[in-house]
Amino acid sequence: MASWLGGLGSGLGQSLGQVGGSLSSLTGHISSFTKDILLEGAEEVGDAATELHVSNSRLREIESINAAQKLENDRLKKVCGDLEEKHEAAELQIKQLSIEYRNQLQQKEVEISHLKARQNALQEQLQKVQMAAQSAQPGAGVLPPATTSASYVPVVRHSSGFEGYDMDFGDVIWSQQEINRLSNEVSRLESEVDHWKQIALSSKVQGTNDAEQSEICKLQNIVKELKRNLSQEIDEHQHELSVLQDAHKQKLVEITRRHREELSEYEERIEELENQLQQDGVSTDAMGGSKISDQKKNARSPEGGKIEELEVVKDQEDEIRKLNHKLSSAKEENKILLKEQELAKVEKIQIMQEYENLKSECSKLQSAIAEQDALLEEQDKKLQSKTSLPEDIVRLQQALLEAENEIARLSSLNQEGLEKELTSSQHKNENILSAYAEDQNSELSQLRQDLERKEHELNASIAERETLVVELEELDKQNQEATQHVITLKEQLSKHHMETDSIINQLKFDLEFERNKLSELEMEKMGTIKELDIQKEKLSQCSYALNDLHISKQQLQDNIKDLQEQLRKAQDCNFHHKKEVRELQQRLKEREEELSVSLSKLREKSNQESNYTCQDLILKEREVEIAKLQNDIAENKQLNEELKKSLSDLRTENGKLMAVTEELKQELNNAISEKNKVYLEKDTVVGALKMEKRQLENELNQAEKRLLEEAHKYKQTIEELSQARSMDTSVLQLEHERLVKCNQEKDFKIAELKRSIEQMEIDHQETKEMLTTSLGGQKQLTELIKEKEIFIEKFKNQAFQVKQELEEYMKVSKKQDVLKQNLEEKDRSLAVMKEENNHLKEELERLKDQQSRSVPVVEPKTLDIIIELESEVTQLKVIKNNLEEEIEVLKKTIEDQNQTTVQLQQSLKEQRKEIDESKFQCEQMNVTHERLSLEKDEEIKNLQKTIEQIRTQLHKERQIIQTDSSDLFQETKVQTLNGENGNEKHDLSKAEIERLVKGIKEREMEIKLLNEKNVSLSQRIDQLSKDEVGKLTRIIQEKDLEIQALNARVSSASSRQDVLCLQQQLQAYVLEREQVLAVLSEKTRENSQLKTEYRNIMDMVAAKEAALVRLQEENKKLSDRSENSSQDMSRETIQNLSRIIREKDIEIDALSQKCQTLLAVLQTSSTGTDNGSGGVNSNQFEELLQERDKLKQQVKKMEEWKQQVITTVQNMQHESAHLQEELHKLQAQISVESDSNSKLQVDYNGLIQSYEQNEKKLKSFSQELAQVQHSIGQLYNTKDLLLSKLDLVTPSATMASTVSQLRGIQHNAPELLSDEAKLLQNELEQLKIKLQEKDSTIRTLQENNQRLSDSVATASEIERKNQEGTELEMRQIKEKHDVLQKSLREKDILIKSKSDQLLSVSENLSNKENENELLKQAVTNLKERNLILEMDIRKLKEENEKIVAQSREKETEFRALQETNMQFSMMLKEKEFESHSMKEKALAFEKLLKEKEQGKTGELNQLLNEVKSMQEKAVTFQQERDQVMVALKQKQMESSALQSELQHLREKEQRLNQELERLRNHLLEMEDSYTREALAAEDREVKLRKKVLTLEEKLVSSSTAVENASHQASLQVESLQEQLNLVSKQRDETMLQLTISQDQVKQYALSLANLQMVLEQFQQEEKAMYSAELEKHKKQAEEWRKKAENLEEKVVSLQESLGEANAALDAASRLTEQLDIKEEEIEELKKEGEIRREMLEDVQNKLMNLMNSTEGKVDKLLMRNLFVGHFHTPKNKRPEVLRLMGSILGIKREELDQLLSEDQRGVTRWVTGWLGGGAGSKSVPSTPLRPTHQNIFNSSFSELFVKFLETESCPSLPPPKLSVHDMKPLGAAGTGKTIGTSSNVQMQDSAVSIMSRRPDANPFLAPRSAAVPLITPASSSGHLLMKPISDALPTFTPLPVSPDASAGAVLKDLLKQ
Repeated sequence: MASWLGGLGSGLGQSLGQVGGSLSSLTGHISSFTKDILLEGAEEVGDAATELHVSNSRLREIESINAAQKLENDRLKKVCGDLEEKHEAAELQIKQLSIEYRNQLQQKEVEISHLKARQNALQEQLQKVQMAAQSAQPGAGVLPPATTSASYVPVVRHSSGFEGYDMDFGDVIWSQQEINRLSNEVSRLESEVDHWKQIALSSKVQGTNDAEQSEICKLQNIVKELKRNLSQEIDEHQHELSVLQDAHKQKLVEITRRHREELSEYEERIEELENQLQQDGVSTDAMGGSKISDQKKNARSPEGGKIEELEVVKDQEDEIRKLNHKLSSAKEENKILLKEQELAKVEKIQIMQEYENLKSECSKLQSAIAEQDALLEEQDKKLQSKTSLPEDIVRLQQALLEAENEIARLSSLNQEGLEKELTSSQHKNENILSAYAEDQNSELSQLRQDLERKEHELNASIAERETLVVELEELDKQNQEATQHVITLKEQLSKHHMETDSIINQLKFDLEFERNKLSELEMEKMGTIKELDIQKEKLSQCSYALNDLHISKQQLQDNIKDLQEQLRKAQDCNFHHKKEVRELQQRLKEREEELSVSLSKLREKSNQESNYTCQDLILKEREVEIAKLQNDIAENKQLNEELKKSLSDLRTENGKLMAVTEELKQELNNAISEKNKVYLEKDTVVGALKMEKRQLENELNQAEKRLLEEAHKYKQTIEELSQARSMDTSVLQLEHERLVKCNQEKDFKIAELKRSIEQMEIDHQETKEMLTTSLGGQKQLTELIKEKEIFIEKFKNQAFQVKQELEEYMKVSKKQDVLKQNLEEKDRSLAVMKEENNHLKEELERLKDQQSRSVPVVEPKTLDIIIELESEVTQLKVIKNNLEEEIEVLKKTIEDQNQTTVQLQQSLKEQRKEIDESKFQCEQMNVTHERLSLEKDEEIKNLQKTIEQIRTQLHKERQIIQTDSSDLFQETKVQTLNGENGNEKHDLSKAEIERLVKGIKEREMEIKLLNEKNVSLSQRIDQLSKDEVGKLTRIIQEKDLEIQALNARVSSASSRQDVLCLQQQLQAYVLEREQVLAVLSEKTRENSQLKTEYRNIMDMVAAKEAALVRLQEENKKLSDRSENSSQDMSRETIQNLSRIIREKDIEIDALSQKCQTLLAVLQTSSTGTDNGSGGVNSNQFEELLQERDKLKQQVKKMEEWKQQVITTVQNMQHESAHLQEELHKLQAQISVESDSNSKLQVDYNGLIQSYEQNEKKLKSFSQELAQVQHSIGQLYNTKDLLLSKLDLVTPSATMASTVSQLRGIQHNAPELLSDEAKLLQNELEQLKIKLQEKDSTIRTLQENNQRLSDSVATASEIERKNQEGTELEMRQIKEKHDVLQKSLREKDILIKSKSDQLLSVSENLSNKENENELLKQAVTNLKERNLILEMDIRKLKEENEKIVAQSREKETEFRALQETNMQFSMMLKEKEFESHSMKEKALAFEKLLKEKEQGKTGELNQLLNEVKSMQEKAVTFQQERDQVMVALKQKQMESSALQSELQHLREKEQRLNQELERLRNHLLEMEDSYTREALAAEDREVKLRKKVLTLEEKLVSSSTAVENASHQASLQVESLQEQLNLVSKQRDETMLQLTISQDQVKQYALSLANLQMVLEQFQQEEKAMYSAELEKHKKQAEEWRKKAENLEEKVVSLQESLGEANAALDAASRLTEQLDIKEEEIEELKKEGEIRREMLEDVQNKLMNLMNSTEGKVDKLLMRNLFVGHFHTPKNKRPEVLRLMGSILGIKREELDQLLSEDQRGVTRWVTGWLGGGAGSKSVPSTPLRPTHQNIFNSSFSELFVKFLETESCPSLPPPKLSVHDMKPLGAAGTGKTIGTSSNVQMQDSAVSIMSRRPDANPFLAPRSAAVPLITPASSSGHLLMKPISDALPTFTPLPVSPDASAGAVLKDLLKQ
């Protein structure tokens, strides 16, 4: 592409060059034409006619030239148009070619992808073919598919798009080569596929000779399909395995992450403890040994507690993991058992189907036999009527009967064969019957022959039965063996499982060791982090110092600015003073002039008028004025001197300030360099830490990978074993099906053999020949088998060799591993040495510091130590070099070993290829062997047929041939084990089972080998890890021993003197150590300085390289962008611009040439017109000059326009790049801000929703409160009404009694008149007494009523108080709620304000960032502008130079014109002089002529000659003078021009220097401002981050406060709900009581009315009624009292509960802190609970299975109790007991009804004795009977049984109101089994234990009802606060609360906790 484009460009350049050449020739013509035109005037023509002639000829020439030039112009235009068209066509071609190339590239990519897909498909086909070939090989077992290595396929790298036109041809060539290579591979794979297809076709073609071979092909296809299915299943299993592995990996990753988090937490805790320990140690150094030990104990105790907690947590984690492992293993075992169960079910179903088929066949046979019997009987009757031979018929019938009996016996074994035999016998019987009428003798003979045949058949069937029985026994044995094998496999699997568990435990221990290592490494990391923090503090100090320096610099700059302003002011003042001085001087001069004038005048006046006296006065005044002026002048001079002094002082100060600023700049530079060094050190430390972290992570990842690989291996072995087992089961099923098919085929063959018996009699002799040939064939087969065995032995040898080579390879790999381990050890030792080196260097620096500080006495020791350390350092360096050399040697050896391994792998591949070829040969041999075996089988079948023919004819020969054939059969069976013969399936199955067993054993051996290898590898890993851990533990133990020794010394040193001595020694040692450390620190500083210098250099180099790379990338990007972006629009514009510019350039060139020609013509004309005959007109010259000026102006305009266009294009490019960068940045910022906005909006919406929900809840609660208050008011109204009614009732009764008394008096008044007055009076007295008694009873009743009303009033008052209290509480809660709402609103407002602030802050941040970016862009723009300005300056310089040159040219032209003018003027003067001289000559001549006409001619001639010579001399002299004058003027002009040029150049230099200084200052100012702004931006960022952090903290705190408040509010709301529920319940209860009391009031009113009526009629009955009513009232009063007491107790309990609730609320506020901790524990416990729940579900499933299995079983105790209870029950209920016993025992209802029809009496005593009698009745609580309940003795047995169970299961609380209809029907059956003891006390205890300790009950030992409770116990009623907490609320740890425990007790327990 590039070359093609280059060619095109060169072609275009040539064409453009041609155009340029033609244009230049045109301009040349034009210039020559102008020359000719201008030179026309030079020719001199004498006559006018000749002039006309010449001008006409010239005109014609000019016209011809014009025509020629027009033609040339047209031609050039055509050429231009053609070239433009060509250019456009070339551009179109380029576009089309680029599109075509893109399309071709895309097609090539598509082709590559297709070829790759095709290659993959062909590889898959190859794999399938190889799988088929390997599976077709007998005895190979199930081999894994040989996957072809696709490692040779290189990664195809090509860009998806086609960016630009600069794609290399190398890439295209490479892609073409790749395509060729892929096509070659495809062709190779296709050839391989064709080869395999040909093999398959050849085997098919060879196998299509016979019909049986077609069947074999079908079987092979079936086998292939089965194999495909198997492969699919294997793939599915592998996919599942991969999924499980991924899940396992994810779990591992999560576990490791959690472990790391826990480790980090533990490390933080350990660090805190260590800090505490250090603080304690520092504080207790001065104390004694006992105090130190005590404090150590105190310090260790929290640490020990935390360590114990950590250990407990770890133990719990280990237990959880173990439980998980057990669960997974249990699940796997369950799955295996389920699979086995499904297989067993399938086998059972198959057996059942077979059994049913056999039954149906038996029934058909029986029906057929019965039909045959009927037919035979009919035939016998006919024969008896027809024939006279009864004896033969009787014999035949007996024989037939015997045959039928034998057939019936054998029908159970061979039913299908016997059916065919019977059909044949039926046909034969029909033939006999048809032929019997014709010839009886022939019938008899045929019948005898039939009898003989049937006997033969019977014998054959008996033999077959025996063989079948033998085969069945063998099959049973094989089944048993297979089951035993499966059991052994299971045991082996369990053993393997145990081994894997042990290995997993070992790996866990290894993991723990590695974790310990990690913890140590992380401790080191924490130390390094501390050092980092120290360095960070130093950095911060440096930054503070820098800031101070910046501040001081700013102050100094301000001072400088002030001084500069002062300087400016002073300069202004100086300038003003100078002006004033000048003005004064001028005035002085004026005054002096005036003085001089006045003096002169005075003198004149004094001379003239000396008498005047006024002159003296004037003189005096003038003198005074002069003196004043002189004084002014002196003052001005003094001022000037002072100003000069101040100027000099200011200059000196300015110089000082400049020096100060330079010093500050130097300090700034030093500080910046120090800061950079610190940053570099920090970066190096961070890099080292990162490297260490990466190494640790890599080690961890390696360990995890090892674990995963080992787990993968174990999983693979387990899956292989399971697959092998499933294969065994599937093979057995297949063999079973084959045997069934074989049986069917055999039956068909028997039928065919019977038909072909008659034909075989003729071929008897041929069979003997066939026998001989068959024997020869058998010999050939034996030879083939031997050859095969030899071949197999060869293969075994080859395999042995391969194994040996593999072992060698393994040894080599082991050596490699050893070398790798050595390398790793060397690396570790290197790292250790480096660390020691660093430590030594640090100690050296410390020693140096101490040396500088310490006393000169200790110097020789430190010097010796330094010398020793330096020698050690040198030694270490030598060791390091040696180690590096050793590492290089080891690397070389590793590379050599890798090469050897590659060679070994190549040899292995070659051997594998040879093995594949040998396998292919083996398969071909097998195919040929199978063909031969099939042919032999056919021969054997023919032989069998001949043998059976011989059997029918000759008994003796038959026996001999039978033995021979049996031997032959055995031989053939032994020989054709590898073939697939249908008749010998039994032996085949045996062989296959043996092969499978062998394969399984080999697999087991391989698995064992793999396990041994795994064990060895794990041992190696363990040894390595143990060695490393051992080293570390040794070091730790040594350190521990040292610490213990020191502790022992400290503890043993009881005396303080020893302690003091030790302290002194310690101080001395500390001093020495500090000296050594100072020296070390100096050394390390030097080292670090060198390192930093080296790193600086490296960083510089890297930065330069990076900058280069960035510049290259930016250039590429810019070129790409410019090509991409400005391909369409900018190309056309640039082309148009280039065309216009070219045209303008051409015009400019033409005009410049014109100007040059004009100048040349002018010069030639000026030189040529000496004679003054002709010349150029001044008008023409002026016109030409004007044209030139115009053209120059146009050229300048065009150049300016061109520059503007170029600058706009460049600016557009720069702006587009910047805009794209800004766009990317803005998009990233917008995405971040949108994410944050979305998060904030989500949070805000959530808060708003929660707030709205809370408001809705509050509204609902307020509505409910209003309803409750309304209901309470209604209750109060109803109570007032009731009380008023009660008050009304009592006086009505008294009124009724008085009315009755009056009536009695009125009745008795007329009777007083009678004689019986006394009797009546007596009666009246008695009645009065009775009335008084009744009044007293009524009073007592009224008192009772009053008491009741008082109690009701007190109750109502208590209720009112309670309600008032609740209302107060509600008000308080409302107030709290309002406060909370206000706080919530305030919080919302705060949050909104904070969010607004955040948004504003973020906006400010974004604005600041944008400003920063704008400033950066401005800086870059300024730099670019500077560059552009410099470029412009250069261009201006060049233009200036050009202008200077042009001005010089103009000046030369001007000088030339001046010279020509001068020459013209001189010429004119000469001409005038000549004319004057000529006139004088003429006058002289005339005079001479007049005077000397008569004189001598000779003298005249002489005089004339003299005059002429004199004139000539004068002319020459004049010419010389003129030339000298012209030269002088030229010299003067040149000197003035040079001076002006010098001045211009000086001015330009000054301007340029000023501009440079200004630009430098501007750049410095910009840099300073940028640094200030950057620092300010950093400060702002820090401040803003702090603000953001504080805001986040406030947000978090506010959110937590809001959550707490919402939580408290929800708790309060829930408590209010509970209280509301309580109140509603109380309201319902009061309503019920009200209804009852109203009913009672109504009853009272009715009873009182009845009493009034009855008092009048029945006085005696009234007494009884009164007494009864009194008793009732007493009872009711007692009930009311009890109710009042209950209400009072309830009130007290409510008050207590209220107090307790308040206390609980107070405690709840305390418990909120505990709740957060408990919630985490609860979550963990929930997880454990879920695990346990799953366990429980599994156990319950097992139990349900057990229950299902034990459903038929009956409990002995239950039966005994039922049996004993039967005799205790009354006779009425005994049948129910018997029915129950019968239903338990599974007796049908009909049988029970038959049994119970005799005796139908009750069994009440048994039921009552069982339910309520004896000791058990004491425990049952007496429940008050309701009217709905029936009598116990009238209820049924089932109801009594349910009632008994209720009373037994419920505790001694008041029982729940359960009716019989509410119970489940399962209760009777399910709970009836719990009665396991005779005594009811034990039953009680068991019920209580079941109620209280349900989770503790053992599900295996307890009865069914205890393990699986069918009825949940009824929950006890109590206070809602005391109830178990709902799931919505955060729950406490579950407490075992008894149902009868009070609410207060529970709360007290809670508070105690």
